[in-house]
Amino acid sequence: MEDLYSAHFDLGPTGTLRIDGVELSELAETYGTPLYVMSEAAIRQACHRYVTAMGRNFSRFKVAYASKALCASFLYPILESENMHADVVSGGELYTALNAGFPAEKLHFHGNNKTVDELEYAVHSGIGSVVIDSLGEIAQLDAIAGSHGAKVNALFRVKPGVEAHTHESIMTGQNDCKFGFGIEDGEGLKAARAIHAAPNLNFRGLHCHIGSQIFGTESYAVATDKMIAFTALINRELNIALPELILGGGFGVRYMPQDNPADTDTLIDSIGGAVKASCAAHGVPMPEVVIEPGRSIVGPAGCTLYTVGGVKDIVDARCYVTVDGSMSDNPRYALYDAQYDACVVSRAGEGKTKLQTIAGRCCETGDMISRDIALQPARAGDILCVYTTGAYNYAMSMNYNRLPRPAMVLVTEGGSHRTVIRRETWADMVRCDAL
Repeated sequence: MEDLYSAHFDLGPTGTLRIDGVELSELAETYGTPLYVMSEAAIRQACHRYVTAMGRNFSRFKVAYASKALCASFLYPILESENMHADVVSGGELYTALNAGFPAEKLHFHGNNKTVDELEYAVHSGIGSVVIDSLGEIAQLDAIAGSHGAKVNALFRVKPGVEAHTHESIMTGQNDCKFGFGIEDGEGLKAARAIHAAPNLNFRGLHCHIGSQIFGTESYAVATDKMIAFTALINRELNIALPELILGGGFGVRYMPQDNPADTDTLIDSIGGAVKASCAAHGVPMPEVVIEPGRSIVGPAGCTLYTVGGVKDIVDARCYVTVDGSMSDNPRYALYDAQYDACVVSRAGEGKTKLQTIAGRCCETGDMISRDIALQPARAGDILCVYTTGAYNYAMSMNYNRLPRPAMVLVTEGGSHRTVIRRETWADMVRCDAL
């Protein structure tokens, strides 16, 4: 078996797939399927790599986990112990982090349409900073901060005009985008003046995010230079020195054998070099630099286990392997044509000799997990492991067709494992219904 996804996978004595030394077939038998499985060691190692690389490049920095990738209570104590910060994009994500004991001052809150109630909650909780996304939000946040007698740290989101090489649905840095303020149209400078003039806001700096699942480093270098050039313009116009720059995340991970994302050290060293060069070129003091990895922290740390219900080998078409999961627990194929690699757990060491399509159980033709991928020939009753599902699977899960969301299990040090999200029941499906 090629080790394509994580050093945390290996083969047991009988040739079955393990994660951190725990047999995946044992987890399937103990907890049932579908089942999300997360490796605590993999999460911690990813955090440590980012913190170490940033510390090598910057004297002042933060690594803020992007909560939208996977927002679950068990994560936040791990993040805090690894010296991480976090970002949130909704009141629900903020509540989850705070309820898990994560310090409010280590959180920043962004999103393109925060409600008044969410801003009230953030300010009341002592949020570390708010990333503003519209002119109307400046006045709202200033008024709320004033009503609480608070001075709130504020940044604003900038569209640097960089089109990252990724799926169009997850490109977020180009000018035609719902997020943030443009530079060329003058909206960004207008926002800077308004925040600087707001009596209850402490203008900290700028934020950008150019997209998700980006493999290379070139787009980040271009965005960095645009952001620092814009920082220099604001500093001159307002006679200030903005102390913070958030460069976002979107760092890619390997879903399929052909994927080749930049490794953490290469990526962060490239960003570090770009920041230093741009600051020197534009006469800007080195800011505190913040990055927001999400997918690359939890994506490779997770997998999903399914039980094969049957195999339909259709002549002159394709071979469908039907599983007990669906787009309800992983909608990314339906959204982005996202492909996942997989294996038959009990025969993981054998060759992948047949092209098969993993089909979900929802009443939708497009309900797939992955299409026409090489697998060991699957049979009814087999357990499939789908790799790299720690990010944007549980986070995007739903109850379409009234399917309960799966449980999530955390494999911890020493081969222990525990439920960190319980499996939903049919009773949960009607909990909010009224007759």
